[in-house]
Amino acid sequence: MIQLIELTVNGERHDLVVEPRRTLVDVLRHDLGLTGTHVGCEHGVCGACTVLVDGAPVRACLVFAVQCEKTDIRTVESLADADGTLSDLQQSFADHHGLQCGFCTPGMLMLAEGFLAEEPDATKEEIRDVVAANLCRCTGYQTIVEAVDACARRRRAARQEVLGRSAS
Repeated sequence: MIQLIELTVNGERHDLVVEPRRTLVDVLRHDLGLTGTHVGCEHGVCGACTVLVDGAPVRACLVFAVQCEKTDIRTVESLADADGTLSDLQQSFADHHGLQCGFCTPGMLMLAEGFLAEEPDATKEEIRDVVAANLCRCTGYQTIVEAVDACARRRRAARQEVLGRSAS
């Protein structure tokens, strides 16, 4: 049995014919060629496949693609500009050495992006608790926490600057 579905991924609409049992991670990687989303444990434990669905971090290996119709899906490919310029979060990971082998990095980035959108005033301790949900075998998490915290501080400062200008 196959099903026609419409997915919106990184702002683009895609009409796909899929088997209902296909996971979102498989459709992203194999049908849409978005290989930035990594496949790790395939049991929802490692977080390597984390994407944003309607702004919330989701393990793409645990959800069927057909469940994601009428949602907004963002993958790690959505972070950088079209010209390849890194997003502020990606740059912060680079600046703070928040990656080593890079396998967990896409999932960490999407987890952090979703978390900071929801909790822009997050403390380092809150960031540490959140990133612990994804497995990283290389960094020891400290550099990831520092990267996310630095990005959050820059975003807060930029927000305050805009608010200060609009108040004058």
